[in-house]
Amino acid sequence: MRRTISSVLTLALAGCTFGFVGGGLPPAIRTVAVTPFLNNTADPSLAQLVTLAVKQAVESRLGLRSAAQSQADAVVTGTITRYDPDQPLAYVGTPTSSGAANQVSVTRRQVELTVDITVVEQRTGRTLWDGKNQLVQGDYDPGHEEEGRRKALAQLVNKVIDGVHQNW
Repeated sequence: MRRTISSVLTLALAGCTFGFVGGGLPPAIRTVAVTPFLNNTADPSLAQLVTLAVKQAVESRLGLRSAAQSQADAVVTGTITRYDPDQPLAYVGTPTSSGAANQVSVTRRQVELTVDITVVEQRTGRTLWDGKNQLVQGDYDPGHEEEGRRKALAQLVNKVIDGVHQNW
């Protein structure tokens, strides 16, 4: 009896089709062009790092193929508006015996990066996502700014992917 009920349930469920709806991009969006990000900061290497991180994310995580801007279904543009690589985050104070001011050492720092990003459907001109003033941060041990940068870029690409998914 138990086996019969199990078989009936299996057959009934096999006939049902269901799926999840929502999220992602419209079905017509299959290719993307990520234009080089403009860089309004003093660090010339940022434009290439941000452009590459966003390009890799939209291709791999959104399943889009890279295309020339004139041929792409969607175009991603952006501007790096602020970069502060040396924000103190954690301190340690050491009292002095001479009565002078305590000595303070920074034990943790953080990178702050602010970016404006827009994703536009090229055929219609419709904005798929507009991420103005996207502030991202990455903490690091003093002397290891690259670690903070990596964390901030990971946070940025998550915001882009999440932003596109939330609009669709």
